Amino acid sequence: MKNNDPFHHLSDEELVEKIVSKENTMMFSEIYDRYAHKVYNKCFGFVKSKDEAKDLTQDVFLKLFTKLHSYKRQSKFSTWLYAFTYNLCVNYVNRDKENKISKVSDTIKDEDLHLHIEVSDDSLFQMRVDKLQKALELIAPEEKSILLLKYQDDVSIKELEVLLSIKESAVKMRLKRAKARIIEVYNSI
Repeated sequence: MKNNDPFHHLSDEELVEKIVSKENTMMFSEIYDRYAHKVYNKCFGFVKSKDEAKDLTQDVFLKLFTKLHSYKRQSKFSTWLYAFTYNLCVNYVNRDKENKISKVSDTIKDEDLHLHIEVSDDSLFQMRVDKLQKALELIAPEEKSILLLKYQDDVSIKELEVLLSIKESAVKMRLKRAKARIIEVYNSI
């Protein structure tokens, strides 16, 4: 933290409360300073172009300023910001017609995804990194995101419930499907 920063003593939640009540752009710059790098990294994970990730990061913060009042402290601010970033990135990727990835329909039968085979977390951790990165690029953004949230960012099932606005059983099923899909794609590379 900067020594001359008048907001360094405030928690994220306190800072957000003050920004919303005063609509203070100077205070908002503190949120930007605290999270710009993390948001950029999340955006880059979706688009794989530095320029596009920078533009997407700017979009996140522009929209964040107008939507900050909707933060209701149901989770940590950082968790809420990640969900905000995730949703914006998924929408961006889905709008981009050239790079749109086929989504896995909820109506696909379990046997089509080989869901009858239980995928252990250990098997995910043993994958070769370069091959895993290729496989992550070939699966749907929603599947990629839930896997990265759980295994890269160490987000708990409870936090995923809040982030995705779904029940625990749905979180577990999406994780199971995403793990099955990444294994299937990984093995086909």
